[in-house]
Amino acid sequence: MTQKSGITVLGIFVADTAYYADRLPKIAETIMGSDFTLGPGGKGSNQSVAAARAGAEVNFISRLGKDAFGELALSTYAAAGVTPKIIRMDDQPTGAAFIFVNENNGDNAIIVVAGAAGKITTADVEANRDIIESSAVFVTQLEQPVEAARLGLQIAREAGVKTIFNPAPALEFPDDLFGLCDYIAPNEVEAAEIVGFPINSPQDAQRAGDVLLEKGAKAALITLGEDGALYHTSQTSELVPAVKAGTVIDTTGAGDAFIGGFASALSRDMDPLDAVRFGCATAGIAVTRRGTAPAMPTLAEIEAYL
Repeated sequence: MTQKSGITVLGIFVADTAYYADRLPKIAETIMGSDFTLGPGGKGSNQSVAAARAGAEVNFISRLGKDAFGELALSTYAAAGVTPKIIRMDDQPTGAAFIFVNENNGDNAIIVVAGAAGKITTADVEANRDIIESSAVFVTQLEQPVEAARLGLQIAREAGVKTIFNPAPALEFPDDLFGLCDYIAPNEVEAAEIVGFPINSPQDAQRAGDVLLEKGAKAALITLGEDGALYHTSQTSELVPAVKAGTVIDTTGAGDAFIGGFASALSRDMDPLDAVRFGCATAGIAVTRRGTAPAMPTLAEIEAYL
């Protein structure tokens, strides 16, 4: 059997337009902000860049428009070392996101429009079957249509590829996806949406982890912001502390940094708990910088911190 290597990510790219101010405006109100940035984003895209910068070989399956934002995506992948498996569309724009960042504490609120990537189909996934099957790790989320995510997870699972499902944003999805997850990796808000009770403590997260395992996932990986990440299986449950690598400036891409780092470590056969620590370090460094993809640390930076 050929050695499996690298990571394949299915997801979307959006251009992140970030607006910095001390609060969101009310309806019909205009306020002045302190800063603006434009950069590459989208959960799957960010995770791809994070994993590649953290040392993995990465393929990214998606769709883009034939426009300036699409060119931004391709230049981002060229710089990060991500191999794009992309369909370009004439009749759809590349996705975009409105991001409000609280200039005082780094909290954020986001509106995403998927654009061309919202048209990803199961045929797009099928066309990349060989790439998925030869990967060590497959990663997907819920920003693209769920049927495509399910097929990607199915192909990977049947080929013995480790699967990471990030159920974000917090949308309903079919229960049969749980059984396709080696790792289901929600944040506390997404996990609460799935299990039906609030997660305000690591103990709540453990209860939620039990529910996720009962639904069929092999392992639950629940990120808890500054409390770290809970790694929960039928054999073990451990809260890995968050990494504080400096002053927190922007938490926008923290979850994507964590998943990209975790996937990268996993693809190199790192022990899952050590891979969680690696993911926490990746996120801990990323939040000390502005932006999403541009904030992702390199392998050398993560290893130096660890």
